Amino acid sequence: MDLEQYSVILVNLDPTVGSEIKKTRPCVIISPNEMNKFLRTIVIAPMTTTPKKYPTRIPVKMNGQKGMIAIDQIRTIDRKRIIKVLDSLGKREIQKCKEVIKETFVD
Repeated sequence: MDLEQYSVILVNLDPTVGSEIKKTRPCVIISPNEMNKFLRTIVIAPMTTTPKKYPTRIPVKMNGQKGMIAIDQIRTIDRKRIIKVLDSLGKREIQKCKEVIKETFVD
């Protein structure tokens, strides 16, 4: 399976602990292509349809459905959790992801 940065994939996130986003859901690949090519793990940001006005949530619309990319829930998963590739983000959503990641994680 060819996994590229900013692709949207369907992932089984269970089991989880505490406040981690759970269930099988779309997620955005955050890790760069070089990592995705060689490692057995992928860094993802889950997507949710629960609207929360956090500065770390990015509104998106995929296949006519509104949702949010949860940058505050970034995590590493094994490739075995991935069910299939669904789509990819557009240029505007990619740019917003980069901005929010930088604001959140870079001093």
